[in-house]
Order: sequence, then C-alpha cells, then structure tokens
Amino acid sequence: MNTARAETPSLRVLVASRPGLRVLAPGAALRGRDIGASTIFASRRRELAGKSVLIGARSQFVAARALIELDGLAARLVICPPDFSPGRLASVISQAEVDAIVSDAADKDFGVEREIYLCGDPVPIDEEDCFTRLASQWVLPTSGTTGAPKLVAHRLEGLLGAIRPACEPIPVWATFYDIRRYGGLQIFLRACVTGAQLLLSDARESLGDYMIRCAKADVTHISGTPSHWRQLLMSPDAELIDPKYVRLSGEIADRAILDALRAVYPRAVISHAYASTEAGVGFEVADGREGFPTALLDANGEVELRLRDGSLHVRSKRTATAYIGQGGLKLLDDEGFVDTDDVVEQKGDRCFFKGRRAGVINVGGLKVHPEEVEQVINEHSEVRMSRVSARRSPIMGDLIIAEVAPRNVATPREAGALETEILDLCRARLPRHMVPVTIRFVPAIDILASGKLARRHA
Repeated sequence: MNTARAETPSLRVLVASRPGLRVLAPGAALRGRDIGASTIFASRRRELAGKSVLIGARSQFVAARALIELDGLAARLVICPPDFSPGRLASVISQAEVDAIVSDAADKDFGVEREIYLCGDPVPIDEEDCFTRLASQWVLPTSGTTGAPKLVAHRLEGLLGAIRPACEPIPVWATFYDIRRYGGLQIFLRACVTGAQLLLSDARESLGDYMIRCAKADVTHISGTPSHWRQLLMSPDAELIDPKYVRLSGEIADRAILDALRAVYPRAVISHAYASTEAGVGFEVADGREGFPTALLDANGEVELRLRDGSLHVRSKRTATAYIGQGGLKLLDDEGFVDTDDVVEQKGDRCFFKGRRAGVINVGGLKVHPEEVEQVINEHSEVRMSRVSARRSPIMGDLIIAEVAPRNVATPREAGALETEILDLCRARLPRHMVPVTIRFVPAIDILASGKLARRHA
C-alpha cells in the first residue's frame, strides 16, 4: 500500500476553505467553516493515521464527514455501500487489507474482526494537526450485483478532474444516489469543491419526503440514474421541484426519458453524463438527444474515447489507477485505456449505447441487448418503465420477455389493447428475434440500491 505524500490539498483543507458549503440531512447539517477545527473521532483520530480504513457508517451524513476527515490522514479510504452483506463486507475488507473500520453503529456486523472506531458528535481538536499529508487511495467497489465485488482505486485529484468552478449563484444540489457509490460521490465532491449546498437523503425517508425537503431548499441541480427518474416521474412528487439542471448517468438515457423530463421540467437543462467506477467521468451531453456526437471519438482532449471491437474505451487522468486485491488483473491496457464493456454503435454523426457486453441475451445464436428492446417499448406513451429479460427455451436457447409498468391499465381489455400496441411497435422497429414473446404488466419494476434496473433471467 502506497503511503506517498500528497502534493495537492486534502479534502478537509478544500472544504474548510469553502465557508458556504452546507451538507444537509434530516436533523443534521455540516458547514465548511466548521470542519477545520473539530473531529468526529474524539481523541482517537491520531490512531487512524496511515491505515487502510473502511467507511462503514450506516448514515450517509456520517460517511460524508468521515471522508472529509480521513482524506490525507488514512493511507486508504475504502468506501462501501450500506447494503453490503457481512459476507461481501468481509471480502472487501480482505481484498483491501483493511486495518480499521469507522462506523456510527456499534452493533453492525462487518463479517470479520477489526478495530472499530465509533463516530460521535464533533468535538474540538485539542492537538496540533501536524500529520504528514498522505496521497490517500480512494477505493470503491464496482456496481456488480453478484459474487465478490472488484475494488477500484482512485486518487482524489482524478476524482475531482471533471469538476469545474461553480457559476453564480452557487447551486443547491440534490441526488438520488448514495454518496458511497461513484455517481453520488461525484456530486458530493462537486459540492465540497465548489462550496455548494447538498441535500442528502436518509434511508428512513420516503421519496415524497425527500422531494418535499428539496422543494423547501429550492434545489436547483439534481442527479440520478434514468431508473431513478422514471420512478420519480411515476409519482406526483416530481412536480414539487423546479430545477434548473437535471442530470442523468449510470444507465442509457433513451429518448423516452429525455422527452419525459423535458415535458415536466421545461426550464431545466437536461444533461446525461457518461461515467463509470473504472473509467471515471467521460463526457456530458446536453443537446436533448440520446447517444453522443461522433466528434468525441478520436479527439485528443482531457478525455480520449475510442471504439474497439464495438466497445467504448476511455483514457484520461480521471480513470482509476488499478484494481485492488485482484492479483494480476489489469485495469488499463498497454496504452492506458479502460475497456468499459459498454457496446456502442456509430450511426452517421451520432454514437448510441446498445448495452453491456456481459448482458447480452442469446436468441438462436443472435445477440440481443435488453436495453435496445426497452428503448422501443418505453417510447409508447402509456409505458412508464420496462424491463426485458430472457426465458430459457430448449430450442432457441433464450426467448425475449418483457415486464411493463403502464401508466393506466384498469381492465383486462385495456391491458390486451396495450399489449397489442406495444408488440406492433416492436415488430415495426426491431428484428423478429428481438420482439418479446410475452409481455407481463406489473405495478412497478424494482431498481437496485445503486439506482440501476434490477436485471434478472426469468
């Protein structure tokens, strides 16, 4: 584990220089001007110096404070989502060679025995902060849903690479992401560096209650996955806010969700960003169209994009540096590019995402990306959300099936008519092997804690 000295300011120093920063949670607030002279680790802060530390707090707010305090102090910050099971936590702790755990809950099971440092209310620092400033590694798990997660190491300067100075007036941010996932961490760091306000959600808080808080705070900027946004748009709570900037990331932003957001938030800039835990923030598109301009390919700017064998490859100073605890597994190729595993198709002056290479369904030897079928289904005006998966067939291998959450289906007759219309739309737009063999109407479609659609094989 590298314990090199850092050449850039720590997050704590950056935050302390932003007196306007406010991180807000139900019943709690963190202000930039208060961060420099206090600690949540009482007299034990010194003991965490140079260690590999797991951020194991249940609360987003406590995790935020711990990240600010520990950058530059700990050699490694290991950031785990709160929904990880003890088994997955134990795997992360082993791979990242964790020495200590910081938590706000003494009873939380981390799957292994480690020294736990409980976070308390902030108290004044009664000693001179003279520790050597380390270049802390920031370690995040990939968003895989099964098996042992891969751990990805970043440097703070890389994580901050896409953040630009805030315009006036300073934004009020909200995000559906948890800050312990890459998408949420980016918004948290953006608030820290620019001195903005950020409203964090709470696990005990309903979507409606969070939207009420956002409305009272006059949120101007808000981010989430397309699935997050589809979930919100299924509720009247979407009309509680009137943002200036709406950001999508983490999944394919198709025409249906972009048009739906434009209809609800006509005054907002609707932007979709491409980023991943390994590749970092790649680019942002705000022209109202799905996909991205081909002009971004083969350009030699801060971020370089290439298409190789249909997959998007990214090289920049924002990418992660390595996998942790994965033996000889390489993150970067010999030229410094990350293979994102995202399949992209170029059509004219536009590139379109088709889906994940690992998520392909095999129908009689022909490849189907579920996202391509969902994009067509979602274009129907009576569809709120859809999920396409595979059903095993002894003859064809897999067959395509679809679950659809409709806007208004009150009777079996209405359901039958809608099913016919959706299938006709699919037949008109898709090759025969991509058309669903069945459509099942459901009241809602699950999304994971990461904000992504919960994909499964039927």
